[in-house]
Amino acid sequence: MTKLRTPTSISLSSIALITVTFLSIILLWQLRGLLVILMISAVLAATLAPIVDYSEKIKIPRWLGVILAYLLIILIITGAGLIIGPTVITQIQRLLQKLPTYLDIITSLTQSLIIRFGITEPKALNLIDQWLDLQGLTAWAVKWSQKLIVSSLGVTKGIVGGVFNILLSIILSGYMLAGSSRLIKDFVSLFPPPWDSRLEAQFAPVSDRMGKYIQGRILVSLILGVAITIGLKFIGITEFALGLGVIAGFTNLIPFFGPVLGSIPALIVAIAQGGWIFGWVLLLFVIIQNVETYVLDPLLVGSSVKVQPLYQLLAVLGGVQVLGIIGALIAPPWVAGAGVILENLYIKIPSESTLNNESLVITHEE
Repeated sequence: MTKLRTPTSISLSSIALITVTFLSIILLWQLRGLLVILMISAVLAATLAPIVDYSEKIKIPRWLGVILAYLLIILIITGAGLIIGPTVITQIQRLLQKLPTYLDIITSLTQSLIIRFGITEPKALNLIDQWLDLQGLTAWAVKWSQKLIVSSLGVTKGIVGGVFNILLSIILSGYMLAGSSRLIKDFVSLFPPPWDSRLEAQFAPVSDRMGKYIQGRILVSLILGVAITIGLKFIGITEFALGLGVIAGFTNLIPFFGPVLGSIPALIVAIAQGGWIFGWVLLLFVIIQNVETYVLDPLLVGSSVKVQPLYQLLAVLGGVQVLGIIGALIAPPWVAGAGVILENLYIKIPSESTLNNESLVITHEE
């Protein structure tokens, strides 16, 4: 009776595959700055693709449609900056000047509230004072935000490099939009059949889902920024309403954490002004957050992206860890695009092939 021998040697092809994989990881790590630029460029291209596609449908050359799309975006940003920019900058500067005073008022109110609860022991008060070091907490928050910005710029070698890479991302995204069909054909030609045709078919849905994610988040953030500005003016915080609304709108671009971060400055101002203002401001943000979660996000983002909230949260956390604020913005649309590839290539195709095999078996038996 012969015994089966288990192979203990590793084949040369396995060694070659492991070596190539290891070297590829090292190469990608060395080129991570270029990869970030390409990721940003792809997100920008996917976001502007509907405008370029529409211009092509009305007989405008694609290269001219790309130029017109960027000119339109520049015109919108410039116009918004000229209309509300000076007021927003003035209000934010005034808010920063008054922030230490507001924090002192909040500290005094909190201490008075603690004494009302009967906590008068010196040790307990000293411990509470340490926990209520709002100036220290603010300094920590500023340092933490600076760290996020530095981690974002760390990939791009400083502020100058960051600005240069943003410009480079815009130029590359323009090339992607203008010559998308040629770029796609050149890329898929690297793969053997039938994967070349399968991969080529994925570019349109991936771009569509990535673009709709960014478009949805921008639209939701714009709606919330306007709603918060109007709500704060109605409540009575007219001095900083526009600045606080713009802050809330920008931070809302970051899923999950952005709305909470955007509400903090408004709540600080509301507490310092006293009365029922804090309650009304808190109610305003709670209502807006629920409207976003249960109405706007499912309608404008979730229906097109089709990514579970858990995966979006993990994408934001992973993006922040690796690329800072930039990662929090660009990681979720890439996860949405990856979901399309996973769904179409590794779920639908195997299931279709299984059905075809079963039909062949049934036909053979008949």
